[in-house]
Amino acid sequence: MAQQPDPGEMRIGTAEREEAARLLADHYSQGRLTPDEYEGRVMAGYEAVTLAELRPLFQDLPAPHPPFLAPPVHYEPPPFPRPAYGGIPATYQQQASLVPYSPKSKIVAGVLQIVLPFGVGRFYTGHIGLAVVQLVVVMVTFGVGAIWPLIDGIILLANGGTDPQGRRLRD
Repeated sequence: MAQQPDPGEMRIGTAEREEAARLLADHYSQGRLTPDEYEGRVMAGYEAVTLAELRPLFQDLPAPHPPFLAPPVHYEPPPFPRPAYGGIPATYQQQASLVPYSPKSKIVAGVLQIVLPFGVGRFYTGHIGLAVVQLVVVMVTFGVGAIWPLIDGIILLANGGTDPQGRRLRD
């Protein structure tokens, strides 16, 4: 097994040195460092080659510290769910059962909306309120409002829809 490198021995670049100098200047402006301490720490920061050489410059100071001096985050993957019957994880079976399909067809609903453009497709899917509004709009506008049920039918064919219980229409 490969040995993990010591994070303190990781080399730093100019960006890290300048960030350390900027934060030391913040501490100096807050009165936490004397002018001599500030100058010595900034010089040591610019001469630093590794993270281990920068860490002592901030040990006796409160936050803010450079974010790259924080210990590395340990990532542990979430535990895999226990398999249920048939070796399929239980969470997958539960998700599949949460989204049942409607007994109504999106193709029938879309064709009814296009062929009979006064809300018949929405009556079929069970959206009675929407169907009545479409019917009234078509009647009040003397058929010009039929564009709405026509577009609604095309959308039903392309994307499907739901029934009043929120179940997706079958293909």
